Amino acid sequence: MLWVKSLHIVFVASWFAGLFYLPRIFVNLAMVPPESVAERERLMLMARKLMRFTTVLAAPALGFGLWLYLGYGIGRGPGNGWMQAKLAVVLLAVGYHHACGRLLAKFMVNRNTRSHVWLRWFNEVPVALLLAAVVLVVVKPWQG
Repeated sequence: MLWVKSLHIVFVASWFAGLFYLPRIFVNLAMVPPESVAERERLMLMARKLMRFTTVLAAPALGFGLWLYLGYGIGRGPGNGWMQAKLAVVLLAVGYHHACGRLLAKFMVNRNTRSHVWLRWFNEVPVALLLAAVVLVVVKPWQG
């Protein structure tokens, strides 16, 4: 079980590294002047590659987490409200990942409508999600 838990932590940290950086690229893209084609193309290349890599990292993060939950029963049963809250955070993280993909798709066809200021705030969401997940797993509030 400790191997599975270790791999889960490594892949979650790696997945979140991508979720931290990808929106920062979006901020930079939103600030690129229209005449700066080379800069935009370089940032788009980085964003596309990072989105692919982040998606690849999300799969084992979720898979190992599912293995811990279903295979070892971690967080299952009565008195494990912390796990229900953590699963909600995981769903929010998956939704955020999806939202990043939708933003990237808009940038790819030059249809982004979000300002760099909005994107800076959007960039802070994964920090709050990771903080919530770590606190829930370590502190385990609502444990019976």
